[in-house]
Amino acid sequence: MSRILRGLVIALTVCLGGPAISAAATPPQASECAACHGANGMGNQASGFPALAGLPSAYLQAQLAAFKNHERGNAIMGGMATPLTGPDMAALGDYYAALPVPAGPVPPALPAGPGADLAQRGDWQAGLADGIPSCDSCHGPGGAGVGAQFPRLAGQPAVYLAAQLNGWRDGTRKTGPLGLMSAIAHRLSPAQISAVAAYYAALPANTANGAKP
Repeated sequence: MSRILRGLVIALTVCLGGPAISAAATPPQASECAACHGANGMGNQASGFPALAGLPSAYLQAQLAAFKNHERGNAIMGGMATPLTGPDMAALGDYYAALPVPAGPVPPALPAGPGADLAQRGDWQAGLADGIPSCDSCHGPGGAGVGAQFPRLAGQPAVYLAAQLNGWRDGTRKTGPLGLMSAIAHRLSPAQISAVAAYYAALPANTANGAKP
């Protein structure tokens, strides 16, 4: 192969993102993350490990920093995050943000009941001062997520979602814009936490054909 032709092949490989580029884009820590969060980043429903795929990079980086700084209390994640540098967190955030979220059909019968009511309409029986806004008002219709501050809830394990709400209640999780989640979690009853966690867990993380629950 001539030197010119060889140069063209290399150039095309770089432009098209050949195997070497893809491998370099995978952070070395991702193999450890995969043990709990799956090789495809979609988590583990049965074990309560959340999906990371498709979440905003800025959100993921903020959570890693919170684990490292003990703003989120979790022994496993604290240990994993402690040695990470800023560039490490950025690489992991970008990696998982770029992973596709597999499409799934809308369930034939969408969940109904107190969890759906709370997610879609909130609970204002205590009045405006002490009421609970709908989860969808911040996290988007069907809990699909809105920007870097309000992550996707749909399809996340119920055990994980309930644990986060309880974490805001007991102070082991302090992250979130303007202290919103801490204030809301303190207004939720244990029954409401279980109901809304089960509701979002039953929704597909990515509905087919752009349909929304």
